[in-house]
Amino acid sequence: MSQSVSAHVSGHGHDHGHAEHEDLSVLGFWIFLVTDCLLFATFFSAYAVLHNHTDGGFTPKEFDVTGFIMETFILLISSFTSGLAVLAMHKGKKQALIGWLVITALLGATFVTLEINEFTNMVREGATISRSAFLTSFFSLVGTHGVHVSFGIMWMIGLMIQLSKRGITAVTKRKISIISLYWHFLDAVWIFIFTVVYLMGVM
Repeated sequence: MSQSVSAHVSGHGHDHGHAEHEDLSVLGFWIFLVTDCLLFATFFSAYAVLHNHTDGGFTPKEFDVTGFIMETFILLISSFTSGLAVLAMHKGKKQALIGWLVITALLGATFVTLEINEFTNMVREGATISRSAFLTSFFSLVGTHGVHVSFGIMWMIGLMIQLSKRGITAVTKRKISIISLYWHFLDAVWIFIFTVVYLMGVM
């Protein structure tokens, strides 16, 4: 009887400790997201101050309209597919979940490839990060977003490996929910970049 009670108490303590660990993980993510908001707010502020300081070089009016519209379209689709991944998770469909994560990661990789291509073309034309204050602020803002997308892709790959080994558990559910929220956050940041940097720039 005492052994049964002891085992019950031990199991209850383990579950309680696990729940606390999950809560701390979610709290840690929210703290990370808040600091990221502050980071991007700083870059946006710098861009707002410096976007007219072109030093006679490359200006916002010279942005490739087709390129940034395509990047925006791809990233918005990836946001939709990440939502479908979460939906598949809630339905307990592991293969569908992994499949949508693969599609989301591929769309993210396409976005990063297009962005790198855009940067490369600009550098070929002499629009380097040190050419003017405007270009410094532009590459810093857009490049930081690109790095975040790249990190999200690697994060998704790690989760896909974990899902294939462990399946859909309470832990993997929490991780999928977090990566989906992170991905939507990056989409929201890109909408601001699309509007403030590209759209207003060419106008």
